[in-house]
Amino acid sequence: MNTGSCTLVGAGPGDPDLLTLKAVKAIQAATVLLVDDLVNEDILQWARPDARIVRVGKRGGCRSTPQAFIEKLMIAAVQEGHAVVRLKGGDPFIFGRGGEEVEHLREAGIECAVVNGITAGLAAVTSLGVPLTHRDHAQGVVFVTGHARTGAAAQHDPTDWRQLAATARDARLTLVVYMGVAGAAHIQQQLLDGGLPGDTPVAVVQHASLPQQRHVCTTLADLSAALSGSGLGSPSVIVVGDVLRGMAAVAATRHFGT
Repeated sequence: MNTGSCTLVGAGPGDPDLLTLKAVKAIQAATVLLVDDLVNEDILQWARPDARIVRVGKRGGCRSTPQAFIEKLMIAAVQEGHAVVRLKGGDPFIFGRGGEEVEHLREAGIECAVVNGITAGLAAVTSLGVPLTHRDHAQGVVFVTGHARTGAAAQHDPTDWRQLAATARDARLTLVVYMGVAGAAHIQQQLLDGGLPGDTPVAVVQHASLPQQRHVCTTLADLSAALSGSGLGSPSVIVVGDVLRGMAAVAATRHFGT
């Protein structure tokens, strides 16, 4: 019988003050913490002094700890009787591979608790003073990854950006693209080809909620040029939609800020 436990904890977008009380309690109770690379180091202040902290880096475009190895670590620690916390940036169930980890834990006979965290896409637009939905501008929101599986590992076709553009236009949806900076030129062209107007506002936010946050506001037609001149990279979130029209910064084609 397993005497340990496992909890997937969302560490939020970076600002330690955005942790939930439930997340803090889980971190304080953990004897083993498996920590993603994007988790703010200040969040570990809540860990008990004798907790074992294992850093399992996961950052787009960089060398990462294999997912299968992380899952083996989690299962082994629980079976040894530890209170395991898998600490993830943002929310475990929004592009955090939390679903994969829960499945593997259950296959090993381990039930896993989940503590939600504020996802970067929400923190990014909040930092700009705009919402994701608005009765006059956006009736819904779509979270989508710009870095889907490809090749033999893919179980489904790549994202159909043209279809997504048509749906977003017709249904008045905000698009929030995670891990999309590297493929921004392709995404931009596909969204334009799919029928989103070139003057659709776009914001790219890097390091949302942190003191070093930077952003660029532009239009869909000028996205690639704006990114090239901004120096922004990963981790960044790309937000596309009319909810951004409320920003004074969008009055100019480009705006850089902190």
